[in-house]
Amino acid sequence: MKNIKLNILIAAGLIIMAGVARIVNHEMHLYNFAPLCALGLFSGAVIKDKRIAFLLPLLAQFMGDTYIALFTTWQGFYGIEQFFVYVSLLAVTLLGGGISQPKALRVLGFTVLGSVVFFALSNFGVFLSMQLGKTDLYHYGTGLTGLANTYIAAIPFFKNTLIGDLSGSILLFGAYYLLQAAIINKLQKANA
Repeated sequence: MKNIKLNILIAAGLIIMAGVARIVNHEMHLYNFAPLCALGLFSGAVIKDKRIAFLLPLLAQFMGDTYIALFTTWQGFYGIEQFFVYVSLLAVTLLGGGISQPKALRVLGFTVLGSVVFFALSNFGVFLSMQLGKTDLYHYGTGLTGLANTYIAAIPFFKNTLIGDLSGSILLFGAYYLLQAAIINKLQKANA
């Protein structure tokens, strides 16, 4: 029982650190470099209580959005497209639940897939927002042309998304297993 609580505390601490990384990336103007998918994959793969697994990445995202809303000139909460960002996080967390054994190549493959899922869903939210708002803010057009232009315009941001997610997965999964091994080792030595 103690190991389960310890695992949740370690995971929650790492996820909060990733949420803080999102704030730092925003302040440094490294847009889409935050490890959003890594957060969802990690919590979906590691945290067995699925309520907590889905809640933690959403809280980290919400923490970043709240900071942006309160302490920057940007909008932290900005419309229907943001709903799709949160849905994307839920989808990637669900995907993370499929990582039965978090080995390096599996984590790599799931991270790339998670980044693609996030890219597809979040940019569909941008497209839908423009279609429903009847304002072509970026001059992408409407219908299939507008959808294609939305995805094409987002391609440069995908590089940052992928790099951020790969870095985040390496750090989150790696730090988690290193911390877990070190703490469990200390506990075993203390009990011996």
